[in-house]
Amino acid sequence: MSATIKKAQQLRADIIKQLYYKKKSSLIDLSKRTKKSLPLITSAVNALMGEGLIIEQGFAPSTGGRRPLMFLLNPNYKRYIIAVAMDQLTTQLTIYDLSNHQVLPTQVVDLDMTMSKSADTLIAFIDDCIKKSTIDKERFLGIGIGMPGFINAEKGMNYSFMQVEKDISLQDYLSKKIGLPVYIDNDSSLIALAELNFGEARNLSDVLVVNIGWGTGLGMIINGKLYRGSSGYAGEFSHIPLSNSNTLCSCGKRGCLEVETSLLIMVQKAEKAVRNGEETSLKALFKDKSKSHADHFLNAVVKQDPLAISILAEAAFQIGKGLATLIHILNPERIVLSGRGAKAGKMLLPPIQQALNEFCIPRIAEQTEIMFSTLSEEAELLAAASLMVENSLFN
Repeated sequence: MSATIKKAQQLRADIIKQLYYKKKSSLIDLSKRTKKSLPLITSAVNALMGEGLIIEQGFAPSTGGRRPLMFLLNPNYKRYIIAVAMDQLTTQLTIYDLSNHQVLPTQVVDLDMTMSKSADTLIAFIDDCIKKSTIDKERFLGIGIGMPGFINAEKGMNYSFMQVEKDISLQDYLSKKIGLPVYIDNDSSLIALAELNFGEARNLSDVLVVNIGWGTGLGMIINGKLYRGSSGYAGEFSHIPLSNSNTLCSCGKRGCLEVETSLLIMVQKAEKAVRNGEETSLKALFKDKSKSHADHFLNAVVKQDPLAISILAEAAFQIGKGLATLIHILNPERIVLSGRGAKAGKMLLPPIQQALNEFCIPRIAEQTEIMFSTLSEEAELLAAASLMVENSLFN
């Protein structure tokens, strides 16, 4: 393939990405954001309109001069993305069109990532969802997957979970078995990417996104971009040695923040309290097998069960202690609380704020705003879809 064709394909992909994230733009806006000349952008947009991928969307509001024509991705263009969001025990999947409209309701399966055949279970689940959608396979751009673990996104390797055949990456293994392009990335990094493109980090430069789930993850937006570090492992917030517990962490070390702050630990404490006979609404809730104990725990917090709030407060205080460290180092504009645990909402804030008051220099802390994600549980699914968009040339 010649260099000229490669450049044309990359420009085509860049224009589609801009319209995917910004929804609609003028030719001048696209020229500024892609750093390409207006004639080049005009030619590329005309070509994409000829293919039916882009359509005109009227004129921009008047600002005193000639109103520019706006463009957006054609919502009727039949190309789709499979988005997969995984945690250690549960996997969600949905299918989006290029306007981020769901064309398959979110599907859920219990999938323990520590099991030896978990990759093949995931493949069977994805294949089943493709059949359920009745969409021809060639209409899919591919599959974006967010998952926990030490992940090298460039190599497509997860060094923590879902080990597969020797000498092949998890990403390539999944792609080979399913027959579609696959890209994987760390779940916390993807949630930060979702906040950057669709949520509370949009148009901001320096933001920390805390993923409160079965683990306690962190995605970092620095200078308006997702920060990965020199080898892709930046943001391992949960392994900062701030815990007073001697409990062994899943990473093999002791003292990690995760052993006191993860949703898994909170649920285990609640289960132990129930077994010990403490009075709590969780005693009855845990008997209901239609939902996970984590969902029941978070619902109990929202309904202000004293035991659930007490357990959450202990964990949130430790999270706040960790955030105080990060605020001193990075001085972010905003911290976004996201992930499954953010469902606890306003109950999280008092203990986090108490920790910041105790451990953070006021002049620095007062520059950082703490907010909850408005993307709720869809954050990682949206980000998994955008992972596919980032890596596709839309041929």
